Amino acid sequence: MYSARRLAALACLLLLLSAVACTPGSSHQDSKPTSAPSASSSNGDKNGALRLEEAIGRLKVARESRAGYERDKFHLWIDADHDGCDTRKEVLLSEAVAKPRQGKNCKLTGGKWRSYYDDKTVTDARKLDIDHVVPLAEAWDSGASKWTPERREQYANDLDADRSLVAVSLGENRTKGDKDPAEWMPPAKGATCTYATDWVAAKLRWKLTADRAEAKALRTVAAGCTDATVKYTPAP
Repeated sequence: MYSARRLAALACLLLLLSAVACTPGSSHQDSKPTSAPSASSSNGDKNGALRLEEAIGRLKVARESRAGYERDKFHLWIDADHDGCDTRKEVLLSEAVAKPRQGKNCKLTGGKWRSYYDDKTVTDARKLDIDHVVPLAEAWDSGASKWTPERREQYANDLDADRSLVAVSLGENRTKGDKDPAEWMPPAKGATCTYATDWVAAKLRWKLTADRAEAKALRTVAAGCTDATVKYTPAP
């Protein structure tokens, strides 16, 4: 009887030892699997998730030349998706704070917009310009002169970036003209950081250069925009 009990105890001991051998040790239990990188860390370089100051530092500084520039070298307001609405109207529709009515051939009536350059509400689309944050002439000066006509058309109608084209008051946009941030900044209080990030994002997206005065002005602005970040996707 004693022998049977002893044999049973021995069998139990063997089973227990077998279970312990199959259980991972404490060092394995405490270790954690490597987590996938977050979107911001994995896409930081690709998407331009950068502090404004750092983004400005990524702009290539070079001299500019306007030789040969003509506005007609940028084909404006195409209907890329063939839905009846050209680029201008697509921007008006996407930026409206109160949607306009859309009629035949994308005729827009009514609607309301907020022009962030001068912090004004506009209720008549005819009093709005669709501004290239980096003007066409400035783009030409800083790299677009070397592009194909097709790429200049792509730039002029860039709906794939949220901030390359903006609906703003006609008068303020005409005051801006072809000026860069060394020569003009939006007058509205609170618009400075937004405009600087939009400008830098557009330049990085299209691999456009900046001249020395422009880069210096942007760095000065960035000093007062410590929380501003620049996100962009390189143009295809």
